[in-house]
Amino acid sequence: MLKKIDGFIIALICVIVFAWFIPISDHTINTNLETITDIGISLIFLFYGLKLSPKEMKMGLANYKLHILIQATTFLLFPLLILCLLPLVSNPDLQILWMALFFMAALPSTVSSSVVMVSIAKGNIPAAIFNASLSGLLGVIITPLWIAIFMTTSDHQFSLTDSVVSLILKIILPVCIGLVLNKRLGHIAQNNKRALTLFDKSVILTIVYHSFSNSFSSNIFGNFKVSYIVYTLIITIGVFVMVYFISNFVALKLGFSREDRITASFCGSKKSLVHGSVMAKVLFKGMSTQGVFIVPIMIYHSIQLVIISFIAQKEERNTQKIED
Repeated sequence: MLKKIDGFIIALICVIVFAWFIPISDHTINTNLETITDIGISLIFLFYGLKLSPKEMKMGLANYKLHILIQATTFLLFPLLILCLLPLVSNPDLQILWMALFFMAALPSTVSSSVVMVSIAKGNIPAAIFNASLSGLLGVIITPLWIAIFMTTSDHQFSLTDSVVSLILKIILPVCIGLVLNKRLGHIAQNNKRALTLFDKSVILTIVYHSFSNSFSSNIFGNFKVSYIVYTLIITIGVFVMVYFISNFVALKLGFSREDRITASFCGSKKSLVHGSVMAKVLFKGMSTQGVFIVPIMIYHSIQLVIISFIAQKEERNTQKIED
C-alpha cells in the first residue's frame, strides 16, 4: 500500500496559498528574504557535502555504462521529449508554460529520495549515491546551457556566464567545502539527518513563497488558466512514464543486473525540487514569471514521490519472494 500523502507536498500548497493572500509588498522585506534564501541555499549544499561520503562515491565509480545511461536520461532524454511539444505551442502564455516544462526537464536528478527509493527496492545503492551526486554537479553547467538556447524573453537579459558562475558559488563551492570538512564534521551531519532535511525543506518553502509572492504581485497568473495546470499534470505524468520505461528497456538491452536496472530507472526518472528552486532563483532572477517556472517541478516532484514509492515497495516485495 502507498504511504500517506507527503506532508511536504501539503506544505508547498499551503505556502502558495499564503503567497496568494499575503504577497510581499515591502521592498526591504523582499530584499531581506532574498538574502536569507541565498544563505540558506549555500548551507543546504554545505551540509550535503558534509553528508557525502568519499568512500561511497568511490564504490560507485566503476559501473560506467550505468552512469552514462542515467546521465543521458536525465540531461538528454528528458529535454528532447519536452522539445517535441514545442510545435504545439501557439500563444505567449503557452510559451511560458512550455519553457517552465523545459526547465523542469533540464534539471538534475534528486539526491536523497533517489537513494532512499533505490534502497527500499534493493537496487545498487553506491551507484545511486554516485549518480545522484554527479547529476547535481553536472546540472550546474548543463541546465543553464539548455536554458540559454531558448531564453529569449524580452523582459529578461539572460547571461549564461553569470548564471553558471552564480550556481558554482551557490552549489559546487559549498559542496566542495563540505567534502573537505567531511572527515572532521561528517559525523555531525550524519547524526542530524532529520534536522538537516527539515532545514532543506524550510529553505525550499521560503524560496517558493518568495517566487510566487512576486508573481502574484505582478499578476502573472491572471491569464494562467486551470487547463494549463491540467496540461502540466498530464504532460509530467506522460514524460515520467516514458522516461521510466525507456530507461528500464535500455538497461535490459544492455544486460544490466536487476539492481542496476532499478537504479537506472529510479535515478534517471527523478528531478530535483531543491535544484529546481535554487536554479529558478538564479536563472530567472528579476523575472516576474519566476513562480511559473517552479510549477512543473513541484507537480513532477509530487508525482515522482507517489509513483516511485509504489514501485519501490512492489520491487521490495518481489525481492523478498525471490529470497524466500
